[in-house]
Amino acid sequence: MLGLTNCAADGRNWRDGSGRLPMRRLKGLVLAGGKGSRLRPLTATGAKQLVPVANKPVLYYALEQLVAAGITEIGIVTGDTGEQVSGAVGDGGRFGAEVTYLPQSAPLGLAHAILTAREWLADDPFCMFLGDNFLMGGIADHAARFANGAAAAQILLKPVADPRAFGVAVLDATGRVTRLVEKPNDPISDLAVIGVYFFGPEVHQITPTLVPSARGELEITDAIEGLIRAGYDVHSSIINDEWIDTGKKDDMLEANRLVLGAIDRCIEGTVDGDSTVVGPVVIEAGAVVAGSTVRGPAIIGAGARLTDAYVGPFTAIGPGCTLTSCEIEHSIVLERSVIRNVDCRIADSLIGREVTVARSPLKPHAMRLMIGDHSMVDVVS
Repeated sequence: MLGLTNCAADGRNWRDGSGRLPMRRLKGLVLAGGKGSRLRPLTATGAKQLVPVANKPVLYYALEQLVAAGITEIGIVTGDTGEQVSGAVGDGGRFGAEVTYLPQSAPLGLAHAILTAREWLADDPFCMFLGDNFLMGGIADHAARFANGAAAAQILLKPVADPRAFGVAVLDATGRVTRLVEKPNDPISDLAVIGVYFFGPEVHQITPTLVPSARGELEITDAIEGLIRAGYDVHSSIINDEWIDTGKKDDMLEANRLVLGAIDRCIEGTVDGDSTVVGPVVIEAGAVVAGSTVRGPAIIGAGARLTDAYVGPFTAIGPGCTLTSCEIEHSIVLERSVIRNVDCRIADSLIGREVTVARSPLKPHAMRLMIGDHSMVDVVS
């Protein structure tokens, strides 16, 4: 960190040459457990945090934003899909981080995740980041504000149109949090609490005293309320950047749209003379586009092959996919899936890994479906 000298003896705080109050060094706590029930069947056997946005797992964005904020010592709380998460993230070196995995016995709430990580956290302040949340503008400014202050906690808030769907915060004139209310029937604030929190060691005085809520979880809102009741300062940061809880298909598509809307054109794969590529399009190495049109913003993953296909705006085609004689737009297709000979345009869709969508040559002509639990199919007549 530039301009900082005289490292304190405990290795956690620094003073600059002017003798100002110490800056706190933060750890990162990323939550990557949970069932992902709102994304089933896609998450029936996979971690919801590994579903990709613009061909990159949403979890990676959280890790990258922590590192960009100078937070490189990161603990990841995992559940049933822990092996998948650790296999995807590794030791964290690819992100410039050092990662420790913290298995959670069961998804018993956000505050329970802090209890799970208690020994690893020690008495260090930390940023807790929900691994399926997507924040377009990053957290660097918010992390610096907390690190340079003395608050026991700091929460990120975003104005929303319908506060009844969120936990909301009430602030005093200085921006200090005075009250939290979970999904109020009568909105008392339009400031929704999003999935990024900053805590000092004071939170460890509160979490052991919590009791499960009506849904059987230790709620993070109860932990924050406990800090307020104990007389600690809980500060807030109001964000104007796009924030999405990627728990549902439409949320994933919206996050995909936001990321693709910011990409630059980059053609590393092969595009033949009979193809047209328009606008900001990424075609990764090894991808082949033949007799097809790709209209950006869009991304075509490594090793994918398009033949006589149309890929429209805000579409992410995963690595190793094959698209033949079909049209698709505003969609996400995960790796190694096949779409061929489909007459109607596919839109607003989230298609999983190694899926085949094809027109059957069999007669009589009929729809022949094999669909897992919790699926949804829209039929065009």
